[in-house]
Amino acid sequence: SSYLSHQTIVAVQAKENFQIDGQLSKSAWSPAFRVFLKNSPNPLISLPLIETQVAALWTPSSLYLGYWSSYQEIHVYADKNIHKERWELWNRDVVEVFLNPFPERLKKYWEFEVAPNNQWLDLTVDLDQTPPYDPSWDSGFHHATLVDKINRVWQCEMRIPVTSLGLKKIQTGDQWRINFFRCEGPESKRHYLAWSPSHQMSFHEPRRFGIIHFRD
Repeated sequence: SSYLSHQTIVAVQAKENFQIDGQLSKSAWSPAFRVFLKNSPNPLISLPLIETQVAALWTPSSLYLGYWSSYQEIHVYADKNIHKERWELWNRDVVEVFLNPFPERLKKYWEFEVAPNNQWLDLTVDLDQTPPYDPSWDSGFHHATLVDKINRVWQCEMRIPVTSLGLKKIQTGDQWRINFFRCEGPESKRHYLAWSPSHQMSFHEPRRFGIIHFRD
């Protein structure tokens, strides 16, 4: 295998599909296992003020992701139009997931991003192509955010339809390659977090993707 990471997140099957509203305190998320993101370029550097956790659930038709992101300040684009995707969303505060349901195709995967104000971006990535990104692809994924200004945590909830990834359904025992990310901070002091650190500034190091294991 060309993969360098064996980190594994367990996605528990949800009882049924549920509404995406950014509320991660609802009962649907209670059985989910959370994992923590680390400083991606250098995992030895601790960043407790922006602690970030991620959890995953699934149904046969959908992958659900929940993010809990501590913050000191929030940096987003001023326009708040969530009906049209926002190119270069990664230059502001954002959480991301890179998905590869076909691990044998190392350099081809899908990218999803959501900002605290619910701006979004989805695209296909193929590192063997020039340019490698295709933002014209539309997954139809659902997303919602909630900013808790008192506790300084913003939450993000996503539901990704697996048919958009070329699959008929998720089944118990399936394993994909996956990585979770967060970009945070002003342009003068950016932080880049990852579940499975890339050990470089760019997140596009698919050999470092971890494993998502789908179980009952």
